[in-house]
Amino acid sequence: MSLATCTWAPTAFAGPKIVRSQSSGGATPSGDALRNVASQYVQRLEALGVSHLLVAQRWWGSGEEMEGSTLDCLAMTAFFAAVTQRIELITAIHPGFFHPAIVAKWGATIDRLSGGRWTINVTSGWHLREFAMYGVDPLDHDARYERSAEFIDVLRGAWTHDEYSHAGRFYRVDGLRLEPRPTAPLTVYQGGQSDAAIAMAARHSDWMFLNGGPPEHISELIAKARAAAASKGRTLRFAMYAQPLCRATDTEAWAEIDRRLAAVDPDLVAKRRVATGGAHGMWSRGDPLGVLDTNEGFAARLIGSPDTVRRRIDAFAAIGVEMFHLDLRDPLFVADVLPSLTGVRG
Repeated sequence: MSLATCTWAPTAFAGPKIVRSQSSGGATPSGDALRNVASQYVQRLEALGVSHLLVAQRWWGSGEEMEGSTLDCLAMTAFFAAVTQRIELITAIHPGFFHPAIVAKWGATIDRLSGGRWTINVTSGWHLREFAMYGVDPLDHDARYERSAEFIDVLRGAWTHDEYSHAGRFYRVDGLRLEPRPTAPLTVYQGGQSDAAIAMAARHSDWMFLNGGPPEHISELIAKARAAAASKGRTLRFAMYAQPLCRATDTEAWAEIDRRLAAVDPDLVAKRRVATGGAHGMWSRGDPLGVLDTNEGFAARLIGSPDTVRRRIDAFAAIGVEMFHLDLRDPLFVADVLPSLTGVRG
C-alpha cells in the first residue's frame, strides 16, 4: 500500500508552551538566516522522500496556548517552489482573507514555477481573534463553510474554464480569464471535522485533513465523510495528523508521555479551549493526549518502539488513511520508521 507523507513547512518559529520546560522555539530569523534555515530544511525533507509540504497560515498566534504567528503563506510557498524539485506544495488559504480569483491567479503562477506541484488547503478558520485583527467577517461556523464552498467553486471555475463568471453570496467575477493558464489539475484539501465540514468536502474537496485520534474515532469520521461524498457521486481521500514519539521500547515512550502530561500547564490548556471555541468537532473528545500539541497529534498514539509505531500506522492505513501529516522532530521515528513510509533511507 502506497502512503503519502506530509509535514509542516518552516513558517512558525514559536510553538505552544503548554508542556512546561519543553522547548517551544525562538525568534523568527530574517535575511540570509531565514533563507538558509528554510531552504535547508525543505531540501532535507526532499532527501528523506517526504511527498508533501503543508504551508500553514497562522495570522496571529500567541506562542503560548497555540503556535506563534507564521510567516505569510503566499510568500513562503513561492520561496519553497524556488528551492525544491519534487515535494508537493500545499498552501493553507483562509477564504474571507483572500478573494478566490486573486488566489487563482497566484496559484496558476506557482503551478508554472513549480512544474505543477501546487495544491490548496482551504481552511475555513476557527481562531476568531484573527478575523477581528484583520478586519474579516468571521460569520458563524456553518456560514464560514458556505463561504469556503463558494471560494472553491470560483477557484475551480477559473482553473478549468477559459472564461468564467460567478455571482454568489460571497464572491463575484465577471468574464474572468486566468492567463497564463495553469498546467496541472487542481487538487483541493480542506480541514474540519464538523457536519458542515463534511458536507463541504462531499461536494467540493478532494482530500480531508483530520486531526489525530484513535483508529475507532478516525474510522467513524472517514465512514461518515465517504457516505456523504458517495451520495453526491464523488469520492474523498483522507490525511491524518500525528505527532510520533519513538523510543527503544514502548515503556520508555510512555514514560516520556507521562512526564509531559505531568508538566502540562492547566491555565494554558484552559486558554487554548477558549481560543479554539470557533471550531466544532475538533479538540472536543476530551482525550488527555490531545492537549500536548496543536492538532491532537499525540492522540493518534504513534507512541512506542519503531515496531509498535509501524503497526499503528498499518492500522490507520487499513481504515482509509492515505496520507500521514507528521511532526518530524522525533529522531528515532525519522531514522527507523519514516523510511518504511517513503521508501528512502536518509
